[in-house]
Amino acid sequence: MDITKENIIGELVARDYRTASIFKKHRIDFCCQGNKTIDEACQKKGLDAKVVVGELNEVNNKSSEKVDDYQSWPLDLLIDYIEKKHHRYVEEKISEIKPYLDKVTRVHGAHHPELLEINELFSGSAAELTQHMKKEELILFPFIKKMVEANQKGEMIEQPPFGTVDNPIQMMRHEHDNEGERFRQIAQLSDNYIPPADACNTYRVTYALLKEFEEDLHLHIHLENNILFPKSLELESVNK
Repeated sequence: MDITKENIIGELVARDYRTASIFKKHRIDFCCQGNKTIDEACQKKGLDAKVVVGELNEVNNKSSEKVDDYQSWPLDLLIDYIEKKHHRYVEEKISEIKPYLDKVTRVHGAHHPELLEINELFSGSAAELTQHMKKEELILFPFIKKMVEANQKGEMIEQPPFGTVDNPIQMMRHEHDNEGERFRQIAQLSDNYIPPADACNTYRVTYALLKEFEEDLHLHIHLENNILFPKSLELESVNK
């Protein structure tokens, strides 16, 4: 199927994650702002939509490259994958990046004051993401798994204390938006993670780790916003 400028970004990436590489190239947010059309996103960025669509179709037509079809995964499997792959990654990398960032800020902050702001933004993200993931693991994800089990058994599910699954989903989406904005600021302050000429090895490693963290976060949020959440809402409507 040919891609057009009217395609919704998040739906397109959910169908074929290879297209994410084009959105990353043009710094178009496909996870938190994935509900926009290609045309809307290009207008906001001052990009030529025809050029972006052409690049997307080029990627789309490369059928030989194997990619994970997250869209076809059962929801309980997708949840387990998100927890084990992305939630554990966030926890591990926070404890790895924070000491590096503290050291680089202490040593180079006087000449590179942007480091102080980057450190503050990352610290805020680390605290918020830790709480965010616990809410998903203790409240939202277990309920989605209950819905999956009830659907498989042909049973009705008891209404949860939060009323409808859309309520925690909207909260999670809002928190995803906050983290997306934080990392947009970090990317801007760090010149898209390009270390300055006088950067030491620790400085360079820190920027590389921050870039990797942001890329993982984009996939993490994409899997939830564009696949897990819409499918969970569909499943709840079936179980009512």
